[in-house]
Amino acid sequence: MIRLKSYALGKWIEGAGDIIPLFNPVNGEKITEFFSDGLDIKAILNYARKVGGANLREMTFHQRGRMLKELAQYLMTRKDEFYPPSYQTGATKIDSWVDIEGGISTLFTYASKGRREIPDGKVWVEGNMEMLSKEGTFVGQHICVPLQGVAIHINAFNFPVWGMLEKLAPTLLAGMPAVVKPAPVSSHLAVKITEAIIDSKILPEGALQLILGEPVDLLDHLTNQDVVTFTGSAATGQKLKSHPNIIKNSVRFNLEADSLNASVLAPDITTDMEEFNLFVKEVVNEMTSKAGQKCTAIRRTLVPANLIGDVTEAIKERLVKIKIGDPSDKETRMGSLGGKRYAEMLNEKIELLKNSLEVVYEGNEKFENKNSAFASPVLLKCNDPLNTSEPHEVEAFGPVNTVMPYETIDDAIKIVNLGQGSLVASLYTTNSDAAEKFILECGSYHGRINIINKDCAKESTGHGSPLPHMTHGGPGRAGGGEELGGIRSVLKYMQRVALQGHPTMLTKVSGQYLKGAQYKIDLIHPFRKYFEELEIGETLISPRRTVTETDIVNFAGISGDYFYAHMDDIAARHSMFEKRVAHGYFVLSAAAGLFVHPAKGPVLANYGLENLRFTKPVYIGDTIQAKLTCKRKTYKEKRQPEDIPNGVVEWYVEVVNQEDEIVAVYSILTLVERKEDN
Repeated sequence: MIRLKSYALGKWIEGAGDIIPLFNPVNGEKITEFFSDGLDIKAILNYARKVGGANLREMTFHQRGRMLKELAQYLMTRKDEFYPPSYQTGATKIDSWVDIEGGISTLFTYASKGRREIPDGKVWVEGNMEMLSKEGTFVGQHICVPLQGVAIHINAFNFPVWGMLEKLAPTLLAGMPAVVKPAPVSSHLAVKITEAIIDSKILPEGALQLILGEPVDLLDHLTNQDVVTFTGSAATGQKLKSHPNIIKNSVRFNLEADSLNASVLAPDITTDMEEFNLFVKEVVNEMTSKAGQKCTAIRRTLVPANLIGDVTEAIKERLVKIKIGDPSDKETRMGSLGGKRYAEMLNEKIELLKNSLEVVYEGNEKFENKNSAFASPVLLKCNDPLNTSEPHEVEAFGPVNTVMPYETIDDAIKIVNLGQGSLVASLYTTNSDAAEKFILECGSYHGRINIINKDCAKESTGHGSPLPHMTHGGPGRAGGGEELGGIRSVLKYMQRVALQGHPTMLTKVSGQYLKGAQYKIDLIHPFRKYFEELEIGETLISPRRTVTETDIVNFAGISGDYFYAHMDDIAARHSMFEKRVAHGYFVLSAAAGLFVHPAKGPVLANYGLENLRFTKPVYIGDTIQAKLTCKRKTYKEKRQPEDIPNGVVEWYVEVVNQEDEIVAVYSILTLVERKEDN
């Protein structure tokens, strides 16, 4: 038997202290062991800050995004190695697929979103420039910079791969190193995935460390530059969050806790509708996947009072068919709990619930191995949910669910909110009015609301599946924190800074042109330059063009746009314009004609147009001129070896009239060829 080691300070460390054995919850056999302590936590944190943080901050956002993509591709080539140890956590093949390949897909998502939604650079320019002075010589701009600390990720036992990677992805993308502490009972799988990550040599030195055991001083050495994320029980999370050093140094602490999530069958659904079967199927799925050990699992099932019998019978029919057993058996539909300790805790909570609730189904399977951690699904019924507190306060973390009747949608909303905050609620309905009412009244109590009917069910990922694009977290009992949510989560590991100064200075600091900054005019047309040759702030001021009636008439004929303000003298005279105006899109087209270079060159294509505003009408006889400024540059990697190397250049465009008044402002994106293929 190989003893597990921590990975810290750039090497694998065995540790010291008490030996913690790790048992297979399926058969009770000992898998491995590891030491409880013996790590120099202060040195580990300093190593992350000084080595890992420095290395990551040397990279741009897009370089870090490409790093995540490369890591995800590498882990996918080794995914089959992670399934056997996953079965040893009690997870079935489907459970393991969600954990392993779902976790890797999160890396892919952040790799993509980071390169598409964050500008390429070392600081993130957030929002628009703020005018703080009359003449525009003193302006403001928000930017975000990586924190110069370390992120401590304390993960739950039930998703050792996904739980690790869904936190690592935004952390590394932000430019912050991480120290991961897995839950003891599934730490062998966390070590396995970490070994693969370290073997890949894709992450820079110090970017990732993994510590096993229960280091008592883990939170003692944190500073205001550090972040703690915790997933698990609310009681443990609250205890850690109130640690004196966390409070003293205002350490960012993100708590995501288990909650009493609800699923509601709306009053408009009847037993003969497809939504009825979808609802029942999902309740059973959430009870049995991961043996109900999910922070997002459905704990409370709300149905119209007249359907309580139909729903309970339909759920029972499905539960009877669920095969419980060895996760490696392809016929198994529900594996074991995470360990004997979790089974004992589950039984205690079930007994508490039984004191006030009716048992509808309790299973009849006999588990011969006394050292295993199997549990039968338990379905309970609460006849008076508005006046019974237990189902809204006691969480049995396993395959346990309570069915509750309600009379009106208002009653259902009250019952759902008795959970005092949860990660997710789902509503099965075809009635948009009911959905709107539910969202308005329940939204503030939930981090996510799933609205399901037959139109979206086929592609729905289900009640209990957090997605990297959407926020995962919730108020109150759910911990009050947020994870994921696309780029939103990257900001958890960055500091927002409000910059104030002259536009020229802020342009140089941020790496993005700001209106009013000094610009450079070159004799060479910017469309004749390769990507590397263009400079931020480089500007072209175009020739002028006078707009004629013929221009307007011709454009109307080409476009088919005969709107009265362009073509009808009398109607235009009585409009807000007082006389005929040129088409806005003619102005846009005419401006392009003024600043483009006709010859073949490094500009490969127009990639898009953003933030277009027509700020002042252009009349017959007005003279327009365009000002084109290089605002931002983004390296773009090749998808195929034969592709032309290129990058995206964003140009800030202002079109002015003869009075130097801005008549149109927008950004255009062009694909520009690179000289170098690297």
